[in-house]
Amino acid sequence: MNAGAGRAPVAPGKVGIVLVSHSAAVAESTARLAADLSGAPEPAPVAAAGGAHDGGVGTSSEAITTAAREVDRGAGVVVLADLGSAVLTVKTLLAEGDELPEGTRLADAPFVEGAVAAVVTASVGGDVEAVLSAAQDAYSYRKV
Repeated sequence: MNAGAGRAPVAPGKVGIVLVSHSAAVAESTARLAADLSGAPEPAPVAAAGGAHDGGVGTSSEAITTAAREVDRGAGVVVLADLGSAVLTVKTLLAEGDELPEGTRLADAPFVEGAVAAVVTASVGGDVEAVLSAAQDAYSYRKV
């Protein structure tokens, strides 16, 4: 589906998740992992926005905007970013105010663990605040 500006509104559904990485492969594999680990027959919509326009390492505001529009179901969108300039790109888009769907939020969360927590929470119907909180709570996951 082309997620252009003239699209019809969609019925409210699950919170959408966008994963922004400097690497297309990292964003795509993290999106697949999170969806697979959700255990849901119909996981929340998750989209990867990774890499630069030329296929190299970097970030693309257009890719982020497109991904956010693709996963927007009217319940909000939570964005996770991997490194500094990806975060700055998302913050710039949020500040511009009209590039991302209404209700888009940037999570201050670890990329992989936060993505899994966000997708799991969104898949069971959590609202945007619950999804954001789950992603951010991933900082407290202990490995030892």
